[in-house]
Amino acid sequence: MDIPRRLATAAAAWLLATACGGQPEEATELTRAQKDSIVADLPIPGASGVGRAMDARDRANERAARHDSIGRRP
Repeated sequence: MDIPRRLATAAAAWLLATACGGQPEEATELTRAQKDSIVADLPIPGASGVGRAMDARDRANERAARHDSIGRRP
Protein backbone atom coordinates (compact mmCIF):
# COMPACT_ATOMS: atom_id res chain seq x y z
CA MET A 1 0.00 0.00 0.00
CA ASP A 2 1.34 3.47 -0.82
CA ILE A 3 1.73 6.20 1.80
CA PRO A 4 -1.28 8.39 0.82
CA ARG A 5 -3.57 5.37 0.95
CA ARG A 6 -2.16 4.39 4.33
CA LEU A 7 -2.73 7.91 5.64
CA ALA A 8 -6.30 7.95 4.34
CA THR A 9 -6.96 4.54 5.88
CA ALA A 10 -5.45 5.60 9.20
CA ALA A 11 -7.47 8.84 9.20
CA ALA A 12 -10.69 6.99 8.43
CA ALA A 13 -9.98 4.45 11.18
CA TRP A 14 -9.24 7.26 13.63
CA LEU A 15 -12.47 9.05 12.72
CA LEU A 16 -14.49 5.87 13.18
CA ALA A 17 -12.81 5.09 16.49
CA THR A 18 -13.40 8.56 17.89
CA ALA A 19 -16.97 8.68 16.60
CA CYS A 20 -17.92 5.28 18.04
CA GLY A 21 -15.84 5.19 21.21
CA GLY A 22 -16.52 6.55 24.67
CA GLN A 23 -19.67 7.20 26.64
CA PRO A 24 -22.54 8.96 24.84
CA GLU A 25 -22.55 11.78 27.41
CA GLU A 26 -18.82 12.34 26.84
CA ALA A 27 -19.09 12.45 23.06
CA THR A 28 -18.62 15.78 21.34
CA GLU A 29 -20.03 16.40 17.91
CA LEU A 30 -17.91 18.02 15.22
CA THR A 31 -19.28 20.99 13.34
CA ARG A 32 -19.65 20.83 9.57
CA ALA A 33 -16.64 23.14 9.19
CA GLN A 34 -14.50 20.88 11.41
CA LYS A 35 -15.49 17.82 9.37
CA ASP A 36 -14.77 19.65 6.11
CA SER A 37 -11.38 20.73 7.44
CA ILE A 38 -10.49 17.11 8.24
CA VAL A 39 -11.57 16.00 4.77
CA ALA A 40 -9.60 18.83 3.12
CA ASP A 41 -6.40 17.54 4.75
CA LEU A 42 -6.85 13.92 3.61
CA PRO A 43 -4.79 12.69 0.67
CA ILE A 44 -7.83 11.60 -1.35
CA PRO A 45 -9.12 12.77 -4.73
CA GLY A 46 -11.19 15.92 -4.43
CA ALA A 47 -10.03 16.77 -0.91
CA SER A 48 -8.20 19.88 -2.06
CA GLY A 49 -11.46 21.07 -3.66
CA VAL A 50 -13.11 20.99 -0.25
CA GLY A 51 -10.35 23.22 1.10
CA ARG A 52 -10.72 25.65 -1.80
CA ALA A 53 -14.49 25.75 -1.30
CA MET A 54 -14.00 26.53 2.39
CA ASP A 55 -11.60 29.37 1.48
CA ALA A 56 -14.11 30.76 -1.04
CA ARG A 57 -16.88 30.59 1.59
CA ASP A 58 -14.70 32.44 4.11
CA ARG A 59 -13.85 35.16 1.57
CA ALA A 60 -17.54 35.56 0.67
CA ASN A 61 -18.48 35.85 4.34
CA GLU A 62 -15.78 38.49 4.87
CA ARG A 63 -17.04 40.46 1.86
CA ALA A 64 -20.61 40.25 3.12
CA ALA A 65 -19.53 41.47 6.57
CA ARG A 66 -17.70 44.43 5.00
CA HIS A 67 -20.75 45.29 2.89
CA ASP A 68 -23.04 45.01 5.90
CA SER A 69 -20.88 47.44 7.84
CA ILE A 70 -20.98 50.14 5.11
CA GLY A 71 -23.02 53.08 6.25
CA ARG A 72 -23.18 52.04 9.88
CA ARG A 73 -22.03 54.55 12.37
CA PRO A 74 -19.59 53.37 15.02
